[in-house]
Amino acid sequence: MLSVIGIGPGSEAMMTQEAIAALQEADIVVGYKTYTHLVKKWTADKEVIKTGMCKEIERCQIAIDLAEQGKNVAMVCSGDAGIYGMAGLILELVSKQRRNVQVRVVSGITASIASAALLGAPLMHDFCHISLSDLLTPWPVIEKRIIAAAQADFVICFYNPRSHGREGHLAKAFELMTPWKTDTTPVGVVKAAGRKKQEKWVTTFSQMDFSQVDMTSLVIVGNQSTYLSDGLMITPRGYVI
Repeated sequence: MLSVIGIGPGSEAMMTQEAIAALQEADIVVGYKTYTHLVKKWTADKEVIKTGMCKEIERCQIAIDLAEQGKNVAMVCSGDAGIYGMAGLILELVSKQRRNVQVRVVSGITASIASAALLGAPLMHDFCHISLSDLLTPWPVIEKRIIAAAQADFVICFYNPRSHGREGHLAKAFELMTPWKTDTTPVGVVKAAGRKKQEKWVTTFSQMDFSQVDMTSLVIVGNQSTYLSDGLMITPRGYVI
């Protein structure tokens, strides 16, 4: 059995009971080193295999090989395993290599959901996720998606918004959205949601400070109806009140 587990943003309180049970049942835990550290409470008596950044295929292959040997393996992912996690890659490899492995995907709370709760209720109407990382997706494709989402007036949740190697991507995204946003369009930012160094703040489209955002941040840009009230973002669902 290979369980691909979404462990949530990082705190025990945001882990599902199913995720905890899957970890407890596992013989071996595989994952990115930061994520294996977040679940060390449940892995003290287990073999833990850690890999670094950009080693996704390698660690998925390790997990599949071990599972095919009859081990009960847990692959840990932050947030939800099926949202920018390892569930898709695991299933692709198992399918294309015709491996004899049973895969179970265990869902978790993704960063957008955790962040939205901290910011108020910004996702009450249609919304989308866009990753600003161009490591696996060409930047021109990302640009098209940003423009389409802004033009269609989705609330937009930006993952991987800014890093040392991509300092200008978030600013460029805001530039692309400008024709469909106003200066007062609400924007919410949460850094390290659910972790000890968690931070959050709300601002507006024209006042956004990109320098405060990093790779642990989730940025939510409101739609034309989103407004701020008592420091919280609210996107009306459409009820007449």
